[in-house]
Amino acid sequence: MNEEQYLRHKPFAGLLKPSMLRRAPFNDYHARRIYLLTMTTVNRYPWLGEVVGHTTAPRYTLDYPHIVPSPLGLAVLDAWRHIPDFVPEISIVDYQLMPDHLHGILFVHERMERHLGNVVGGFKKSCNAAFRRIILHEEENPKEQHHKDGNMLWQLGYNDRLLKDEGQMERWRRYLHDNPYRLMMKREHRDLFRVQHNFEYAGYCFSAIGNRFLLDYPEKKVVQCSRSLTAEQIEAQRQQCLKDAARGVVFISPSISPGEKTIMRSLFLQGCSLIHLRENGFTDYSKPVGRSMQACAEGRLLLLAPWEHHNARTTIRRDQCLSLNEMAKALSEC
Repeated sequence: MNEEQYLRHKPFAGLLKPSMLRRAPFNDYHARRIYLLTMTTVNRYPWLGEVVGHTTAPRYTLDYPHIVPSPLGLAVLDAWRHIPDFVPEISIVDYQLMPDHLHGILFVHERMERHLGNVVGGFKKSCNAAFRRIILHEEENPKEQHHKDGNMLWQLGYNDRLLKDEGQMERWRRYLHDNPYRLMMKREHRDLFRVQHNFEYAGYCFSAIGNRFLLDYPEKKVVQCSRSLTAEQIEAQRQQCLKDAARGVVFISPSISPGEKTIMRSLFLQGCSLIHLRENGFTDYSKPVGRSMQACAEGRLLLLAPWEHHNARTTIRRDQCLSLNEMAKALSEC
């Protein structure tokens, strides 16, 4: 029985939420694949290290945000690096230790006899032994006859993503390497990165991340473009928006049509203040990524989501598009 089957077996099945075990339903977890794996500590306790530095420091300097591993964190990294010693079909591509979780990229370069869940289970077993030795000051018990919750480092399960397209690997690695910076950014600007649920405005209820004071600006403008607009018409609207931005206008849009995406992207790159309505909501651990994180820290971005978070890859429906456009108009008129 692999780890996923074990976790779905009673008595655990009723305790697990679908988001705790994100598995691609048609993937062969024995086959040649590249995975991004994420494992979090029990209750997200920061056993693994500490982020130090500050976000204003130049990249590649000692003051740029980075993780200083704890003794347990060093043991976790050692166990991760040695996975190929026990599973020669796997190569370590990259990893990033964080205070309460580990991201790692694995390359299964030839078919394995064991399921990926078994590999993760073996890694966790090694980490748990280090946890008992370093944190609980217990001697190692090879038979592991006393699996109490307090003896376990990791939360049940793990999250995996499959490499699917060219360029995704570079995005993964950039995401991993920027993790300490993002964490320090969130600590330096806590109010701008904390997810606020049940945020009411203009008669609607949202989840929000970012600068909510943008809603109080005296002039707000909706960016809405019909799909029938020509490239010249879209460009004319973009130029007008840039002129409006010079007056301090805040722009609101769900960025659905190609024209809306073009204009909002241009405004974003010009450093304008934006309110973006999203179809997918936020979890308690959601956070902006990439340039959006920097924009939130600068106070020029607000992300609003009227609906619950979901993991499914879905195409936005027409009725949702219409609803988001109505919300954008209502926000601009308040």
